[in-house]
Amino acid sequence: MPRLLLLTFLLTALGGLSAARTQSRDPADQPFVAGEPLRLSPNARTYGGFRFAESMSYDEERDLYVAVNAGIAQDVIPNDGYISLINPDGTAHTLKWIGVDRNGLTLNHPLGSDIMNGRLYVVDINVVRWFDMKTGEPRGSIEVEDAQRFNDLEVAEDGTIYATQTGTDDSTTWRLYRITPQGESSVFVEGSPLSRPNGVAFDPQGHIVVVNIGTNDVLTFSPSGQLVNTEHAVDPGNDGLVILDDGTKYVSSVRQGTVSRIRPGQPAEIVASGIPNAASMAYDSKRNRLLIPMNNWNAITFVDLD
Repeated sequence: MPRLLLLTFLLTALGGLSAARTQSRDPADQPFVAGEPLRLSPNARTYGGFRFAESMSYDEERDLYVAVNAGIAQDVIPNDGYISLINPDGTAHTLKWIGVDRNGLTLNHPLGSDIMNGRLYVVDINVVRWFDMKTGEPRGSIEVEDAQRFNDLEVAEDGTIYATQTGTDDSTTWRLYRITPQGESSVFVEGSPLSRPNGVAFDPQGHIVVVNIGTNDVLTFSPSGQLVNTEHAVDPGNDGLVILDDGTKYVSSVRQGTVSRIRPGQPAEIVASGIPNAASMAYDSKRNRLLIPMNNWNAITFVDLD
């Protein structure tokens, strides 16, 4: 066989093998794999690196912080979201717990999160996804076709999900969705007094509380969707919301970098400031601490409370 033909044959054969290998490695056909904790030598310490950390949750069972990262923008690298586990001292436990590979995983642009009944729930564009808190494995999802982009969510003990849609300048896009455990979705509240709604949480009475980016209103709705109370944070542009068992509310302003505290029946006061892009907070009940992701600052901040 002439050398040129032999070389062509070999290159074609190698190309076929490479294509076969690539095809056999399709992530959708591979078993799910969760990331491994770091195992550093005693003289080494790594602090978590993030990519647009939007929300955090507190895993009380393992005493770990869960940081949800949106990853690279969808139009640059699709399906790049991932989830980190952080030790309470700020060091990295598992940098990519969910998202170390894409085997069986779709996580496009996750934002808000919540832990309930052994599951981690996240909103991902117009989909709610949930994962096993022990293994990290995907356990299910619900797509809401008429939703544009969810921002935050809160999950009740019975599995009912409340998810905010911040929307655009068009007030008809300002929505709070309700999704039943059976996967049926409906618009719970639409338009004013919502104004670019963002953070959502339950108060001790089981009411649904929402904060706005467009105003400093802190809105409390009954389970039937009626507005029953309006309070005010110090600043507008709000994102994160934490509510304690005594009814005290903490509200973070993603635009002003402040955290307001609203004690029941009292005006709001600033308890922290200088936190750029203070986003969707969580609360560490063991240490009386707020956990605040910082969006495109790719960092997190801990605020220890009095």
